[in-house]
Amino acid sequence: MNDITKYLAGRVTTGGMNRREFMGRAMAAGVTLAAASQLYATSASAQAPKKGGNLKLGLEGGAATDSIDPAKATSQVMFTAVRTWGDTLVETHPETRAPVPSLAESWSPSPDAKTWTFKIRKGVQFHDGKEMTTDDVVATLKRHSDSKTESGAAGVLKSIKSIENKSGDLVVTLDSGNADLPAIFTDYHLVIQPNGGVDAPNAGIGTGAYKVKSFEPGVRMTFEKNTSDWRSDRGYVETVEIITMNDATARIAALSSGQVQFINRVDPKTVPLLTRAPTVQLLTTSGGGHYVFIMHCDKAPFDNNDLRMALKLSIDREEMVKRILGGYGKVGNDFPINDTYALFPEGIEQRSYDPDKAKFHFKKSGHSGSVLLRTSEVAFPGAVDASVLFQQSAKKAGIDIEIKREPGDGYWSNVWNVQPFSASYWGSRATQDQFYSGAYLSSADWNDTRFKNEKFDKLLITARGELDEAKRREMYRDMAVLVRDEGGTILPMFNDFVNAASKKLQGYVKDIGNDMSNGYVATRVWLDA
Repeated sequence: MNDITKYLAGRVTTGGMNRREFMGRAMAAGVTLAAASQLYATSASAQAPKKGGNLKLGLEGGAATDSIDPAKATSQVMFTAVRTWGDTLVETHPETRAPVPSLAESWSPSPDAKTWTFKIRKGVQFHDGKEMTTDDVVATLKRHSDSKTESGAAGVLKSIKSIENKSGDLVVTLDSGNADLPAIFTDYHLVIQPNGGVDAPNAGIGTGAYKVKSFEPGVRMTFEKNTSDWRSDRGYVETVEIITMNDATARIAALSSGQVQFINRVDPKTVPLLTRAPTVQLLTTSGGGHYVFIMHCDKAPFDNNDLRMALKLSIDREEMVKRILGGYGKVGNDFPINDTYALFPEGIEQRSYDPDKAKFHFKKSGHSGSVLLRTSEVAFPGAVDASVLFQQSAKKAGIDIEIKREPGDGYWSNVWNVQPFSASYWGSRATQDQFYSGAYLSSADWNDTRFKNEKFDKLLITARGELDEAKRREMYRDMAVLVRDEGGTILPMFNDFVNAASKKLQGYVKDIGNDMSNGYVATRVWLDA
């Protein structure tokens, strides 16, 4: 069974596709009539989702500064929230990251991949009862790509030259070819809103499986089922409540007591204790998420590459994976791409802990005294302990790291992307281009290391329009080496996504796209009484 037939079979199992549609699409994908009939029968007979019940999620990653505007969504709570009430043009396949239709039914590029035409789905209603139109799509993309936008997706949209409604189709013209444009439109910030959200960005009105009922930033958010949902393969529970629980102990207690049915960011150290409970299940997924210590390349003392290299060489990655991840992850190499991405650059030497080389680069940098690292438990599970381990390993290289523990509330607005050296994390993106464009391109709003490299930028733009995969892979390799050797990212580990749930929660999809079933957890699961 290939990726397409797996996807189609899954839609049948969850009630999202009838026999006629399945047979047509399966046979178009090269499946014989007999095989398609058998696959449909098997899929249709699988356990059907149960409808009803009230789903409660206890999530880390909320703050009093949270905004319901998808353009400003950051961290886990709002990431999950926008996935619950909104839809993007395109989604990604949970096993491959390949683009699959959502509000865009199909798409096609010009031969040079500079002009793309998207067929927009008809008959879809917003939560306020108005029908979604191509004009709403155009307005959404224009708001997020405007030169004055504060959108987290601005970096990946900078190559757009024009966005137009042509006879009901969305036509996007780029300043250079980009074979990955459909994948870019999976970005969770790009939720389609009435008139693009220009009039009321914080209204929380979308086309998703659930309607926003109430919102208390940093406390809770509640939703009710969208009875006019255009999809039948999601939204099985009646209500959803997302409760901000930034304390790891509180989350575990809430799950164990039945106060919530799902929690995120389980600290691997607590897994043995948590899984002793007969009512709890562990939900782990390997993906492209990673934990980092980020340095601003344009601020002293981190504007010196020898100092940055000294810190990269003074961290014990193997110890981090063992003691912080508990084995739920892999060693990182100071660039944000791993082998879950297409065209992964192989053959790059793995950086290892080397106190002697670190000492050499630190002396060469000319810096004296300590460096200040800001951290918090909300940065990633075990971030404070990881910072202490970093401090201890760096000390053996003669480097004094001073640790400042910051409060969780406000960390993502007052520390991350503000202070010059801090702990952080990143989830996955659909493609290498999308990740690099959003976080490493010189002009990217979320360039949290202030890495600005003209050679890197040129490679990134050239790779977008390169249709020869071998050439494109080589360009991505060159880009990875630049980030690894000259950037401000210290990436000691790629983390598995470790969550936990009540055994009554069923239908969880392990999605390599990002944590919490790529943010779709509330719309995909159901409760077994």
